[in-house]
Amino acid sequence: MRRYHPEIMQPAANIDRRVRALLRQVGGAGSSVAELLCDRHDPSLPIYRILSPGGGMETLTFEALAEQSRRVAFGLKSIGVEPGDRVASLMGKGSELLATILAVWRIGAVYVPLFTAFGPEAVELRVRRSGARTILCEPAHRPKLRGLSDVQIIVSGAPEQKDDLSFEQLLGCDVDQAPSFRCDWSTPIIELYTSGTTGEPKGVVVPAKALAAFQAYAELGLDLRPDDLFWNAADPGWGYGLYFGLIATLSTGTPSLFLQGGFDPDRVWDVLTAHEVTNFAAAPTAYRALRQSSGAGKRSVALRCASSAGEPLTQEVREWSAKGLNATIHDHYGQTEASMLINNHHHPQLARPLKPGSMGHAAPGWDVRVLELDRDEPAATGAVGRLAVFLENSPFAWFQGYAGDSAKSVGKLSGDGRWYFTGDLARQDEEGYFFFTSRDDDIILMAGYRIGPAEVENVLLTHPAVAEAAVVAAPDELRGEVLQACVVLNPEHSPSDSLEQELQAWVKSRYAAHAFPRKVYWFDSLPRTPSGKIQRFLLRQTIADGRTKR
Repeated sequence: MRRYHPEIMQPAANIDRRVRALLRQVGGAGSSVAELLCDRHDPSLPIYRILSPGGGMETLTFEALAEQSRRVAFGLKSIGVEPGDRVASLMGKGSELLATILAVWRIGAVYVPLFTAFGPEAVELRVRRSGARTILCEPAHRPKLRGLSDVQIIVSGAPEQKDDLSFEQLLGCDVDQAPSFRCDWSTPIIELYTSGTTGEPKGVVVPAKALAAFQAYAELGLDLRPDDLFWNAADPGWGYGLYFGLIATLSTGTPSLFLQGGFDPDRVWDVLTAHEVTNFAAAPTAYRALRQSSGAGKRSVALRCASSAGEPLTQEVREWSAKGLNATIHDHYGQTEASMLINNHHHPQLARPLKPGSMGHAAPGWDVRVLELDRDEPAATGAVGRLAVFLENSPFAWFQGYAGDSAKSVGKLSGDGRWYFTGDLARQDEEGYFFFTSRDDDIILMAGYRIGPAEVENVLLTHPAVAEAAVVAAPDELRGEVLQACVVLNPEHSPSDSLEQELQAWVKSRYAAHAFPRKVYWFDSLPRTPSGKIQRFLLRQTIADGRTKR
């Protein structure tokens, strides 16, 4: 039997009632994140199937998750972690990650996710920026933390460093004394770092109020139901995987999958088929890989809903999905600083016919508009303008600015407190459908990841051969976009294939394995504005015209 929350069983007007109910749920005095995401659910409910690369499966119930997280919470408390402290994790998908995150919230601390593909410099930068003094990690990632000698490190398995603690020590703590922190709307629960076009990544502090927006998307955008088996393939080290995979699963009590190991389209086909997944969410890159894999057209899947986010979904992939997946992919749009703002909603009360290329309509709880390019006034129907959220009419809005960086916050929030600017350009047709046009900055959207060129450029500049560097995007059939590097060499170095390979390896090892430049182009100088900013659009044009050295 298909079950809905009582507030949304009746007419569409009750969607607004559900919005208000979700806000009340997290806004009352003495709310508990652990209770909302774990303790209020049926303890016997199997909430996660954790699939190992070797084919094994661990089933995690709410009861087991509650017990593990309580033990870890008391263990963290016993080593001095207090409410408001930042606690980071560098862990892959598994029960230890789930127990860690929930334990952090049980004691009122703030969770700092670290993407496991990051190299040591990217990890250290985020740890230092957040002020995290405790990190839980897996042994494979311990070498990335060598520069953090002043941070308490907790390792699953036997610690190799004398000052490290073991995760097993935390699990051995007395659950009877586990803390239970109470919060309100404004209590911070997550500090997550986004990629920026210039400078260091920006810290987004997520308050408890955001849980209402996340659950609303789970119910209304994804149409998660208790009898679904949900799988969000995004990594929980990023916003979509954390907000709308892990938190969406726990808030709705919808059974879900964690697939360990790297992405393999044939393995994904196997899992979709063998486990009869009914609700699937992934970046367009994953769908493109499924379409091109040897398993395409040979498997029968049980999908009821398929969703996409992170980058624009191409029409050819959406058309293929109706037959290849037996479920047409719905494109969704959101941001780390908000939630999913625009959706082709799956929930029957909000579902509308899909339009090619459209992100859909504004989500409940959000007033999204297209503004003129040069002033904060509505753009004409069909005209390209700045995509913005009208805050006065958006009860789910929670972003207050970047952590410790008011200068960058000015670009997102209007001075009069009326607007949140997404940084994207879009248009809206006469029926209210939104269409993504482009970024109004140089963020690179690769395989669902938002990559700030400045971070990659900073790593390239540490190489002794590099005098100047700029990173730009290039279209890619599988990944959407890939990185290309434009490099000015120091006088004693010359362009070569071997140097290109060396620079690629340099970025892989120091920044992230997925974010290396696929090609390196050699320049005598980089075009800049009078104020010194790199003109990346001119670099893209130069590469497209073939006027570069290779």
